[in-house]
Amino acid sequence: MNNRIHYTKPSITELEVRYATDAAANGWGSNCYDYIYRFEDAFKAHLNVDYAIATSSCTGALHMGMAALGIGPGDEVILADTNWIATAAPIVHLGATPVFVDILADTWCLDPERVEAAITPSTKAIIAVHLYGNLCDMDRLLAIGQRHGIPVIEDAAEAIGSIYKGKRAGSMGKFSTFSFHGTKTITTGEGGIFVTNDAELYERVLTLSNHGRARGQTKQFWPDEIGFKYKISNIQAAIGFGQIERVNELIHRKREILSYYREQLKDITEISLNPENPDTVIGAWMPTIVFNAAANVSSEDLQHAFNAQNIDARVFFSPLSGMPMFEPRPENSIAWSIPNRSMNLPSYHDMKNSDQDRIIDTIIRSIDVFTK
Repeated sequence: MNNRIHYTKPSITELEVRYATDAAANGWGSNCYDYIYRFEDAFKAHLNVDYAIATSSCTGALHMGMAALGIGPGDEVILADTNWIATAAPIVHLGATPVFVDILADTWCLDPERVEAAITPSTKAIIAVHLYGNLCDMDRLLAIGQRHGIPVIEDAAEAIGSIYKGKRAGSMGKFSTFSFHGTKTITTGEGGIFVTNDAELYERVLTLSNHGRARGQTKQFWPDEIGFKYKISNIQAAIGFGQIERVNELIHRKREILSYYREQLKDITEISLNPENPDTVIGAWMPTIVFNAAANVSSEDLQHAFNAQNIDARVFFSPLSGMPMFEPRPENSIAWSIPNRSMNLPSYHDMKNSDQDRIIDTIIRSIDVFTK
């Protein structure tokens, strides 16, 4: 039996272990925030933003950010139908309504025309998710937001390393969030971060993040309002600090892996991979192939082929509007079509070319089998 090829796993070195050990041994009492602050400062510097709050998850960061904007019952938030539930769940938790619109066929991200058509007097935000490290059309989305007085939020959970016209993903919206789940390019095991350039919004989220206790409050254990508890731990942040010190190396390796797939599959006309449009750089978190409709290769076919070769088969996100808790939106035809003919490809940092070759060979043989 061939060795198992996992779809992703983190790159952890002696550096992260050393920082985590130090945090476990010494990061208590007055030192309990040391690595959190170091991690936040390093992340701000990498992203070139003014403010950051490390959190226990990207979902929690989204929840607090939207709460700080006053989003609640009766409000609507527009987002792509192609997403993981983590982007929609905080909207529902706040009592607001997610409005799912279709995606573009090339980037698999929000279709700006569908966004503008979906705006109503109840629309309070647009969430631009940079899916799999691909980039939303931020110029058009920000222009739409400005025209209608609606904040654009960047869910950059998957987009560390992606750059849009010289600006890093996550540095352009009213606020942005990132994920440091164990599958991500940089990880803290579980974790996330809230970032913004808006000083007032930062202070609002900072208060909410500490059970509603304002930074200037002098009374002990005195919350000024009901807040949240989405804090990251000092030990997790220590791992993150080591990861962010290696961020360029980690992004470079992800891009190398995608480039190898792209080069080896360039003559296969039946498929397309993550696009990299002019003036953009994608962080390549999750290389993904999409078969054209005429190829007659389904995701289910490819799952069987991958499993037979002991390769993890991670599927493309199903449309959220196809799930039982939401109203179906089959008019979002691209979001409903792509998952049936696509697959995420393994891309962990220490994978070998021979691992990728085995994956590529499986894809090519699947085309030969299923297109006949």
